[in-house]
Amino acid sequence: MIKKDSIIKFNKVSFGYDDRKTLLKDVDFFVHRGSKVTIMGQNGAGKTTIFKLILGDIFPDEGIVNIIGNASIALSRQIVPEDELDLTVRDFFEKALFRAFDKKIYDVDPRIDDVLKIVNLDAPKDRIIKSFSGGQKAKLLLASALIQDADLLLLDEPTNNLDSEGLKRLTEFLINFRKTCIVVSHDADFLNSFTDGVLYLDVFTRKVEQYMGNYFDVREQITARQENINRKNILLNKQISEKYARAGSFMNKGGQMRLVAKRMRKKAEELSEQKMDLRSEDKTINSFIIPCQSGIKGEIARISSFKVIKNGCSFEKEASIELRRNEHLLIKGPNGIGKTSLLDSLFKNDSDGSRIANGVTVGYYCQDFSVLNSEETVYESLSSVAGARSEDAMRSIAAGFLITRDLMESKIKNLSEGQKGLISFARLVMQEPGLLIVDEPTNHINFRHIPVIAEALNKYSGAMIIVSHYEDFLEKIRIDKILDMGKD
Repeated sequence: MIKKDSIIKFNKVSFGYDDRKTLLKDVDFFVHRGSKVTIMGQNGAGKTTIFKLILGDIFPDEGIVNIIGNASIALSRQIVPEDELDLTVRDFFEKALFRAFDKKIYDVDPRIDDVLKIVNLDAPKDRIIKSFSGGQKAKLLLASALIQDADLLLLDEPTNNLDSEGLKRLTEFLINFRKTCIVVSHDADFLNSFTDGVLYLDVFTRKVEQYMGNYFDVREQITARQENINRKNILLNKQISEKYARAGSFMNKGGQMRLVAKRMRKKAEELSEQKMDLRSEDKTINSFIIPCQSGIKGEIARISSFKVIKNGCSFEKEASIELRRNEHLLIKGPNGIGKTSLLDSLFKNDSDGSRIANGVTVGYYCQDFSVLNSEETVYESLSSVAGARSEDAMRSIAAGFLITRDLMESKIKNLSEGQKGLISFARLVMQEPGLLIVDEPTNHINFRHIPVIAEALNKYSGAMIIVSHYEDFLEKIRIDKILDMGKD
């Protein structure tokens, strides 16, 4: 039963990182103690900013963020900071506890064992963090928040990279969780299993709308509102066109008819003002095609062996997979078995067990976006792969991925993870690869964009290798071959 007292209240909160970018304006909402709430909104709309305001990492320009009763807060971060990658597992958790309690906590090993069981991870306490896979790091980040046993748990994309067993364990934990939880995620089924409210971040009004009910119910309400706006705008556009057409006809007749024409034009302008903008977070990326490199024939890639990691040990396994044009390979296996390592070696073409044919252009959607130069602007990043395209053509492709003119001048390192994902797809369109390597492409991506991305990957006519734990997404993509790295 949700208690009626609140643990968080935002009162007329406004915030912007600079004068040009106001993210929140006069925001009011509350979160009941013991509730489980989802934050929805477009990539870059300010969801992570709300977390930072709750944590006190940043402060509002106006208004008050009230954490009631001095409640303790724990955050499950999206990525491991660079300065923590060389820590051991034990040091990593001790640092998390020190941040929470501002003092060293002793005898942490039993606590570590408990939270690692929740996230389904077997991790020796002397193992270095950077040696773990992306999925294992996601579990460690989640466990580092759970170990703090805080009054309020903030989860920022906690399902990214989780395998099916890890997702199952996390879902069970949250269903039974008795404290307050706020989640940012794009995994609809996961959210619907435990949430009882939604905070909807509207980047058009820069306010937060509060809904009660499960995730699916709220999403249907928002979709219905979008469709209603579209219907009203279609009707208004028809009326506006008719008014302008009649005004033009009367204007040509001269005399008193010119006054009638002016009145009709004024009426058309009034109708235009009644049109409602389709709010930015309701927009979906355009349908797109990733063109295949022309002129490639025969075998594009081959995997004859690969390394598997189990129980901390690495060993070689044989395979016999070749990929030609229009063949899609799914690589499966639990977190930590070596899927991303295999993709990295394929991209670099530096392994004896795998080979890419000479002259093949490789497009790599990397789950940690390490192929992007964080110091480049978006414009520089896109220009580097635009080839002979004109600037107008490059900007047109970018616009299809909701990359606005203002965003073009931002540095990659200042973007949200979701925005980096959309930029990565825009780059792939311009690269026209013969081999497409895609590692967890739904991480951080708004749920509205996922069907569009699935359609593009399904239609890709080159050779493709994909890793994803999102089964609903994979069902929309043609898979011709499967390499199950976890199969004995």
